[in-house]
Amino acid sequence: MTTEYQTQQKKVRLHNLGFPRIGNKRELKFALENYWKNDITEGQLLASAKQIRSNNWALQQTLDLVPVADFSLYDQVLDMSFMLGNLPHRIAHFNDSELDNYFRIARGRSANDSPCQCVHAGEMTKWFDTNYHYIVPEVTAETSFTLNSARILAQVAEAKAQGVNFKPVLIGPVTYLWLSKEKDTSNKLDLLDKLLPVYQTLLSELAQAGVEWVQIDEPVLVTELDSAWQDAVIEAYQALKSSPVKLLLATYFGTLGDNLTLSLNLPVAGIHYDAVRGKSALAHVIEALPADKILSLGVIDGRNIWKTDLTATLEYLQPIAAKLADRLWLAPSCSLLHVPVNLDNEVTVNKASLDAEILSWLAFAEQKLVELTVLGKALNNGINSVSNELAENQAAINSRRTSTRVHNPAVKAAVNSITNDLGKRLSGYTVRAAKQATHLPLPLYPTTTIGSFPQTKEIRQARLAFKKHNISASEYEAKMKAEIEYAIREQEKLGLDVLVHGEAERNDMVEYFGEQLQGYAFSQFGWVQSYGSRCVKPPILFGDISRPHPMTVAWTKYAQSLTTKPMKGMLTGPVTILNWSFVRDDQSRRDSCLQLALAVRQEVQDLEAAGVNVIQIDEAALREGLPLRQSEWQEYLNWAVESFRISANGVKDETQIHTHMCYSEFNDIIEAIAHMDADVITIETSRSDMELLDVFEKFAYPNQIGPGVYDIHSPNIPSPEQVTKLMLKAAERIPANRLWVNPDCGLKTRQWDEVLPALQNMVEAAKILRAVAAERVA
Repeated sequence: MTTEYQTQQKKVRLHNLGFPRIGNKRELKFALENYWKNDITEGQLLASAKQIRSNNWALQQTLDLVPVADFSLYDQVLDMSFMLGNLPHRIAHFNDSELDNYFRIARGRSANDSPCQCVHAGEMTKWFDTNYHYIVPEVTAETSFTLNSARILAQVAEAKAQGVNFKPVLIGPVTYLWLSKEKDTSNKLDLLDKLLPVYQTLLSELAQAGVEWVQIDEPVLVTELDSAWQDAVIEAYQALKSSPVKLLLATYFGTLGDNLTLSLNLPVAGIHYDAVRGKSALAHVIEALPADKILSLGVIDGRNIWKTDLTATLEYLQPIAAKLADRLWLAPSCSLLHVPVNLDNEVTVNKASLDAEILSWLAFAEQKLVELTVLGKALNNGINSVSNELAENQAAINSRRTSTRVHNPAVKAAVNSITNDLGKRLSGYTVRAAKQATHLPLPLYPTTTIGSFPQTKEIRQARLAFKKHNISASEYEAKMKAEIEYAIREQEKLGLDVLVHGEAERNDMVEYFGEQLQGYAFSQFGWVQSYGSRCVKPPILFGDISRPHPMTVAWTKYAQSLTTKPMKGMLTGPVTILNWSFVRDDQSRRDSCLQLALAVRQEVQDLEAAGVNVIQIDEAALREGLPLRQSEWQEYLNWAVESFRISANGVKDETQIHTHMCYSEFNDIIEAIAHMDADVITIETSRSDMELLDVFEKFAYPNQIGPGVYDIHSPNIPSPEQVTKLMLKAAERIPANRLWVNPDCGLKTRQWDEVLPALQNMVEAAKILRAVAAERVA
């Protein structure tokens, strides 16, 4: 890299696509949950939200443009549905506040609703290939759109009053329709002509409010679009080209591929391109960029927590800046929603879980904006103006690159020695099923749960006390054993057929395992929003993975000792551990996943040796790891399924292997799921009203399946009749002798007073289903 830069170049501008909205200390989470419990008023909730927005803008004030309306009380897609007036008919009869209806769609109930006022919550699924969940917009042929711009205009007014330079953020019309789901046989693209006038009016209102630039997000452009959708993109932006604001078309999460020429020639003022995930095609973008367009490059990884190699980034940015001058903007690759807020929180505690060396390798949202500022200074003022910052950054990059903590030759040798036999069961499913039916006699429509039970205040307090060394290890163990026994006794009272120990000792389904594996590190405050008030703290996979000791065997053996009923051993699968971690970027994801598979395989074999005959290996995140371009799916599915099979298939035929997937559209990968060859798979279907099972009308799924009948992300309690109705729908597609009855996900986020009646109704429904089946036989 040259030591000087032509400082006479016009200024490169800096901006951001979005900032974490949970607050530095998860203020949004606690405000929401207090509001839902009626501990605070609507006014107090909105005041808390306003303060978070103000704080976020203040943190970004060094940027040339700060995002506005990237904040949401629950989900940005749901916000867009309300802004567009696209609300499901089932809330039309409620005459309460907009906020009440908002939460009814988000979670099935608002703060003041009684059980009889509950509604079916909106379907929830993953935002592209991230671990963020959005509420799926519902459309029909009769859908109409009516602008409700009050929320975004209020936030614009707030930003103006605070004196920040800003640009509002919108989900683009084509992406909005692409994310939507038809609730009839109509084609959602037919709604575009109805939708575009609402966007035109909205952009005019923003212009009247003094807005110059609007960021309009169209991440759909990084997927493989057929000609109809490509035509829709052209139609949409031809309709919006006369808008009185400048449009920055934001794409992210990948390259533009076949949509490159189309995207660059749309009548917009500028385009944002993800130069982290799409760096391989960056030269083509530069070459094809029209002379009248701004190019925003996402040069800081908005999806991961590693420091940016600033020197290497400047190497490729310098010639681009020389060519584009003030037509070059810099930003993170995508919204920073997907990373924690502030790394400084990790060094303010008495005993940080991250040591100084690993801390030096990391950058959270605030630190990423500092990196962005350094790059801007280097390009605008010359390299020498940031020489100290670059030297410090390079030292951290070199430290990570050469650290012996990262590389373990023995682990790499184990991966290299993997053979096809590791992924094979001794016998096919039909033989296994017969042996398991003898070894594990269960009734028709067996009942079980997905694994976790409520993480109560008492459990959290005990865990915190143990971490703070206020109670001993033996005292903590005794408290967890008491919670496990309570969970088992309640399951026995309910009459469940296959029990779980409830996972009282586990803080998180990924973090718990990562804490016991070599190659992982953990933050204390690295929270990221998953949906609504639900935050997760992804572990940091920084090095080669190995399992130094059993992770779950002692707890599962203790639980089995308390009951004569079958007890499921509960594990998180290698693909989900990978996809729900911040993963190292210095080797392939496949290699990291195979390392995890070997570790999980050891745990499975130890559980079986301890007498555990039912083992569930959750792969909740299998689908979200799919590349956004379908042409790249097979490569991913090959190593993802291989990893699961390696972890699961070192057991006897009599041992029943379960897996679980939640909140994913899996119809288009059903063959890969079948190839996983789990004896039982449990899936989420409650919010989709069993629509996800339509695939089984065409695909003869060979093994057993438990379609989730209890929506655990809602406080609503399903009735026996509702559960029975859903299961009878499932039985139209899958033989009854291969169906299980279970919730759609783990129950850790619910309360016991919700869980017990819901499970009681589920068990009652199973009895009804058995009676119906017996009558049909008679």
